[in-house]
Amino acid sequence: MNRTSPWPALALCLLASAQQPAPSSPPPTTPQETVGMPGRIENLILPGTELAAAPAPPHTRIVLRITAARPHGSLFRYDIEFTGFEPGAHDLRPYLRRKDGSPTTDLPAIPIQVSPVLPANVIEPRDLQPTSLPRVGGYTTWVILAILAWIAGLLAILFVGRRKAVTTAGATAEITLADRLRPLVEDAMADRLQPERRAELERLLLSWWRDRLGLQQRTAAEAVATLRNHPEAGELLRQLDAWLHEPPGRMRTVDVNALLRPYQAPVPTTARGGAA
Repeated sequence: MNRTSPWPALALCLLASAQQPAPSSPPPTTPQETVGMPGRIENLILPGTELAAAPAPPHTRIVLRITAARPHGSLFRYDIEFTGFEPGAHDLRPYLRRKDGSPTTDLPAIPIQVSPVLPANVIEPRDLQPTSLPRVGGYTTWVILAILAWIAGLLAILFVGRRKAVTTAGATAEITLADRLRPLVEDAMADRLQPERRAELERLLLSWWRDRLGLQQRTAAEAVATLRNHPEAGELLRQLDAWLHEPPGRMRTVDVNALLRPYQAPVPTTARGGAA
């Protein structure tokens, strides 16, 4: 009796099993992540040609990214990152596509779980409850003090500065023509009066006496000639001429206070403008 050897049949079975694709390997446990936090699935074996992340539509619930794709026999092994924006159970298959455009109907379910951030039965953040703010560092007090200091500074500028300006103006108004003439007269008596300073002295005297003697219509030369012949107005001019014509070292010393007594009134505006 002829006995058939079992080895050819066993070889055919092994060859057939080697040619069949190995089943895909879904994750052993469902990945869980919180809303908005990225999750990761590694070494996920899926059948078919190579996969890529499908374009995310507006208001998508899942954002998916394939970080690595490696051949695994006739299959592919993937590392996938995902971020869920809506709590609950989700399937990642709708967020995958094949690079060659073939369908993905042969893919197994790829479940994930996204946990909510808010407590149960709360779908929107709670309204903030009004509370009184703590007084940290006395902020309100400092603001009030700063405003009061600013007002005080403004009042000081408006009133104290104006009073000082009025006082200065009053002090300026009290300067007499005698005060202006004194240094000029003392320089003339000491024979150190320069020509331009003599012209200044004559301008001051001319401005002073024109109003008092009614010489506004006279020329400067006519007015000066009239002043030289006047008993009071011409005294200082005549004394000035005497100092200028006396030899050096023989200057007569005179009483300057008496000489300047007619000029003790405040300096007129026109006389001030002519002084240096």
